Amino acid sequence: MSLFIDKGKILLLLMGAFLSASCKSPSTISISITNPAEIARPDELIVLKRVDIDKKLGKLPDEKFVLITGSNKIPVLVQYDDINLDGKWDELVFLYSFKPREQAQFLLSIGDRPANIKAVVRAHERQRRKTADGKFGLALDKDSIAGNQPATDFSIHPLPPFLTEGPAWENDKVGFRLYFDERNGKDIWGKTTPKMMMDEIGLDTANNYHLLANWGMDILKVGKSLGAGALALSVPVSKDKDSLVRLGGKNVEQVMYQKIADGPVRAILRLTYKNWKLAESLPPVQLTEEISIWGGKYFYESHIIFSNAPLNSKLVTGIANLHSNQSYQTDTLDAAILYTHDLQSENKDNLGLAILIKKNDFYEFGKTADTATDIQHTYTVVLNSENNKPVSFRFYAGWERSDPQYKTVKGFNDFLKNEAVEYSLPLIINWK
Repeated sequence: MSLFIDKGKILLLLMGAFLSASCKSPSTISISITNPAEIARPDELIVLKRVDIDKKLGKLPDEKFVLITGSNKIPVLVQYDDINLDGKWDELVFLYSFKPREQAQFLLSIGDRPANIKAVVRAHERQRRKTADGKFGLALDKDSIAGNQPATDFSIHPLPPFLTEGPAWENDKVGFRLYFDERNGKDIWGKTTPKMMMDEIGLDTANNYHLLANWGMDILKVGKSLGAGALALSVPVSKDKDSLVRLGGKNVEQVMYQKIADGPVRAILRLTYKNWKLAESLPPVQLTEEISIWGGKYFYESHIIFSNAPLNSKLVTGIANLHSNQSYQTDTLDAAILYTHDLQSENKDNLGLAILIKKNDFYEFGKTADTATDIQHTYTVVLNSENNKPVSFRFYAGWERSDPQYKTVKGFNDFLKNEAVEYSLPLIINWK
């Protein structure tokens, strides 16, 4: 046996071990999140993407979770969302309330399961169909209709084929619903309770959700308007004239609903409109809208992308003006806002409605005619949109019974100014 020791090999082995240890991914990392604004920001949604976490903690096995604790070492309630529906989460989200100019510290670590925290549900979405026994079944992950699905004739059918006529989404402040039929309109639930209510409303005819109850009520008259942010397309038909075409109806082959996330922090649903035929001479348009809502906010956020629309077509959304005589416009930092405030709720009390968009996505504000047209009684927002370019907006509903700050136009305007600041000055996330 040789007793000769190759010092060079030993040195290489020691260096290899050192490099292996130093290159090993950390088991924890910290991040700081800063509010750059001079205002408090309650219930801000923090979104951390798995691809970014992988770069810091190493590629996570599919079955692993990331746990978050604050500087007080208390676990944070985290929601894990599978956005692309491939069976593993893509984003983790949580809520945090920031003081003005606050920098908050968080620690991220790897776990086998989510933290054991009793969750208060602050966001929810659902779609439920009526079953053969006349009741409504369990919430669906997917559903679809033909575009010409007729609206319910309540003089013949006391209950619609879908609970509250279609998908609904809510948080602890406000709720919304989509008419899952040829109207394709959006409506508003005014809420006076933080409790999730969309699984209880509309189950029977004894409780009319158009009348004030202890939870709130349906507060918007939609009619032939775009209601609470429904969609249309402004299509050039001649050199000096555009035609406004409502999304939905008999010219759409199919409308598909898909649940993406369902609380407790954030809810997301996706609506896909297949083969929207604007005219026989034009190829069908394809459009997808993804709607999200999270706790503590008086808005939902809509992200839209479309393809095959005619050149120079513009996406349009809007606010019903059946009971309002004036609209207001404001241009603040990186946000453009159209809003109304009037005795325009179905309870005949004060309701503020608003649409907020990025300045880069803004084209113009407008108003529809109120007769001899398919879309009526609507203040419109035309978006600077084009084929295959994502565009987004936020739709707000501030009812005085939900919060007294919405009782006056000044109160609603002041609220929107703060919203514009938050929107224009995103949180700053630093990985350490």
